[in-house]
Amino acid sequence: MKPGHTGWRHLIHSTRYSFKGLKAAFRHESAFRQELCLCLVLVPLAWWIGDTPVEWILLVGSCFVVLIVELLNSAIESVVDRIGTEHHVLSGRAKDIGSAAVMLALTMVVVTWALLAWDKFVGF
Repeated sequence: MKPGHTGWRHLIHSTRYSFKGLKAAFRHESAFRQELCLCLVLVPLAWWIGDTPVEWILLVGSCFVVLIVELLNSAIESVVDRIGTEHHVLSGRAKDIGSAAVMLALTMVVVTWALLAWDKFVGF
C-alpha cells in the first residue's frame, strides 16, 4: 500500500483501479465482452427461473463466477505476454490452465441453469 493511502483514500483509489481494470478488459478482451453479453441476457432471466433467493443467487452467481475467472485468465495472459512472445512450455501451460478455469466456470453455468430450469419447467 502506498504511504498516505489508508482508509477512505485507499478505498477510493482501489475502486478507481478496479474500474480501470474492467474498462481494459472490456476494451481489449473479446471473450470478456462475449461473456458479459451472455450475463446481460441471463441475469434478467434469473428472476423468472429462480423461485427462491437461493436459486436466484446460484443463477446470477454462476454468471459472475465466469466474469471473475475470465478477468483472472486475462490478467495471467497479459503477464505471460509481457514477459515474452516466444513459445515457452511454462507460458503455454499457464495460459492453458487459465483457459481450463474459464471452461469449468462456463460448465458450472450450463449445469446450474439447466438443472434449475429443468426443475422449474419439467420437475424432477
